[in-house]
Amino acid sequence: MTTTYSEPTIQQLFDLSGKVALITGGTGHLGTSFSHALAEAGAHVVVASRDAQRAQEAATALPAITKASHYGVAIDQTNPDSIHEGFSSAVEAAGKVDILVNNGLEAVTHDLTDCTFEEFLRHQINTAGYFELARTLRNHVVDRSAAGSVIMIGSMYGQVASYPDTYDGICAASPVAYHAHKGGVIQMTRHLAAYYAKDNVRVNCLSPGPFPSDKVDGQLHERLCNKLPMGRMGRPGELKGALILLASDAGSYMTGENVTVDGGWRSW
Repeated sequence: MTTTYSEPTIQQLFDLSGKVALITGGTGHLGTSFSHALAEAGAHVVVASRDAQRAQEAATALPAITKASHYGVAIDQTNPDSIHEGFSSAVEAAGKVDILVNNGLEAVTHDLTDCTFEEFLRHQINTAGYFELARTLRNHVVDRSAAGSVIMIGSMYGQVASYPDTYDGICAASPVAYHAHKGGVIQMTRHLAAYYAKDNVRVNCLSPGPFPSDKVDGQLHERLCNKLPMGRMGRPGELKGALILLASDAGSYMTGENVTVDGGWRSW
């Protein structure tokens, strides 16, 4: 007996209606655009932040496509108890979680000249938090006999070193602990994808290039632009398409991938 394949339309492939997406760090510079992208694709969005009130305010501001409901929960990805309590709160509020975006990050400001052992170690806890959240999502969807999608947020700086001359005389170099974290996230994506595929859970990574906030020094901004074939910084909204590709059925045959959106940074 043969099974007839009915090819979905583009609209169907990118539609997240009926899905619940949990995003950590959903109130930040990139997280806000990510949260809006998920909502605009029709998902019920659970915005997570260390600050529950801030998370709820961000959720309330999201568009309600197809009458989707949005929620705010508190999650600190550096604390395992907070991870499990926050995930349980998300499930209680929304009924389930189908998509996880690991975006939250406790920043580190010191570079390789003055980063202490303790600060470096502390930053790698973010990597452990991404793993614990991904495993929790995997267990949750397996218990439901459902499918899941995990999207790690990596970085071009998990793949290449920063140029010393870009930062020289302006500020500290791009933090070495951050590079180690993002490189680890990209490799963890591949590893989890290989093991979770049999569980119907896809694991992919979205790695932004230079998407600085308005707080970045103007001279540094200019130097970064000089390193880019496109000659300009990225805008947060330019990550929306790649995120929804990985979250939706449009990326149903993608797992273990690292999609880099960097304006051509790694091209030369």
